[in-house]
Amino acid sequence: METDAKKWLESLSRMKPNFDRFSSVSLSGINVLSADHGRVVCSFCIPSYLTDAEGYWQPGAIVTLMDVVGVVAIMSIEDTMKVTVDLAISFFSQAKLHEEVEIEAHTVEQKGKLTMVVVHIRKKASQQLVAVGRQWMIFSSTRPFESKL
Repeated sequence: METDAKKWLESLSRMKPNFDRFSSVSLSGINVLSADHGRVVCSFCIPSYLTDAEGYWQPGAIVTLMDVVGVVAIMSIEDTMKVTVDLAISFFSQAKLHEEVEIEAHTVEQKGKLTMVVVHIRKKASQQLVAVGRQWMIFSSTRPFESKL
């Protein structure tokens, strides 16, 4: 399962940004370092099309990236895709154009059909925290490994 989860996220990273599909824009170019046992580690260099007029990474793009990487953390231990039912994000600092960040997501709790995932984003050079997301996810009938992107 962990190999399928990693392959799925890597396939999203290779997609050319399609501005009709925001997740492809937010994930294009993500580098998956590992995806196994409920933990995913990635790196990402912030492109110009995900920054605001002042050159800072847009919060919506951060949220989208956190959501998908959280899903992959779950997929690395379960043969199922889950969807977010509750998401709380705390922003601590801003990342700039061309800055490299590290994303780490890990599952922390399971209650029935719900799974909690925590996602940390840090600036690679300084390890300064950019954002932390906490999300609860529930089963979805979609099987991502069988879907066509």
